[in-house]
Amino acid sequence: MNFGQSFRLAIKSLRTSKMRALLTMLGIIIGVAAVIIITSLGNGMKNYMNKQFDQLGANLIQVQITGRGGGTMSSRSVDPADMYALVDKYPGYLSGVSPYVRTVGTVRHGSDEYTRTSTYGVSEFYYDASRNQAMSGEKLETGRFLTYIDVSRRQNVCVIGNYLAQEAFQGNALGKTLTIQGSPFTVVGVLSEKADSTAGSGDDVIFIPYENAMTLNGSGSVNFYLFNSTSKDTSASAKGIIENKLFKVFQDKDTYFVMSSAEMLDAMNSMLNTLMAILILIAAISLLVGGIGIMNIMLVSVTERTREIGVRKSLGAKRKDIRSQFIIEAGTTSAVGGVIGIVLGIIMANILTNVIAFVLKTGNDGFVAIPTLTGIAVSFGVSVGVGILFGYLPANKAARLNPIDALRYD
Repeated sequence: MNFGQSFRLAIKSLRTSKMRALLTMLGIIIGVAAVIIITSLGNGMKNYMNKQFDQLGANLIQVQITGRGGGTMSSRSVDPADMYALVDKYPGYLSGVSPYVRTVGTVRHGSDEYTRTSTYGVSEFYYDASRNQAMSGEKLETGRFLTYIDVSRRQNVCVIGNYLAQEAFQGNALGKTLTIQGSPFTVVGVLSEKADSTAGSGDDVIFIPYENAMTLNGSGSVNFYLFNSTSKDTSASAKGIIENKLFKVFQDKDTYFVMSSAEMLDAMNSMLNTLMAILILIAAISLLVGGIGIMNIMLVSVTERTREIGVRKSLGAKRKDIRSQFIIEAGTTSAVGGVIGIVLGIIMANILTNVIAFVLKTGNDGFVAIPTLTGIAVSFGVSVGVGILFGYLPANKAARLNPIDALRYD
């Protein structure tokens, strides 16, 4: 028989014993579906993370001062003027910098107290008006952001998040006053909704001039800065420039910490790729089990069809003809299982996309698990390969049967 005849015979065999065929293919189906789901979720997560970092600013660089140097440099530190000078010196790599001072204190409006509100001190460079986006991804909805005058004159003005604007001022916050640690601040701007607009979320924030925040904290230095590199491509070089500056000041690498968003994204993608590889290897065990199932059923099939093999050999069929027939049947069985697994994997990936998008509350533009053509092709190819590989032993056993003994078999 040629390939077409062997293929039609294999399909006929699957139709004749549907339940046995389904159980035979079950391992292949589960393995292929698992690979499709894992690769889809992994690629969807990477795309989602890339979008999130793009919104936050993939060129963001965080700098934290953790000490004051050692030896003769024990009293040295850096101040905002040093950081501004660094940006001015390297405009091809650094586009802006802002101090970032966290203030711990009670926020009040009238008799209402907001204990979970986060207050940060920043400079006017924290917000880029040309993109309507702050360094950490916030966008302005109404009013304005802090200006050079606000910061240089230490004016008690603030920009608040969407949650606080709705909760404290019922959406009419501009020009109103709230107190931070007893000091009154006038609202000059309101940010767009960023998170889920609940207490303690990314929408429950206040931004004030950084020197005002230092005064509220009772501190005389800034220990945290946010830089922007000119692009993703210059992020690594910009980070190196900052590190060189800090090392010249402190002479001790343990007194500061510099991390770029691009570097964080690469690290997270690397971790995700490793996790995906481990999960795919685990899913491959199902393919292995499926291959063993195919081999077992094919051995049973060889026993059941011993007389048929004897008849074919007596009519002139060679060993390679018998071997090819059973290999094609094994490959067809695994291929059908692979197709079912692909369809099941795509359906499950779409269902999980909706579930995860609902949990993350990202909507239609958020997390999307999309199966890749490469993942589909590779999983299908592996499933067929497993069927052929594990079908070779039964096929070889059938090919080596003695035609006289085969015809006598009852």
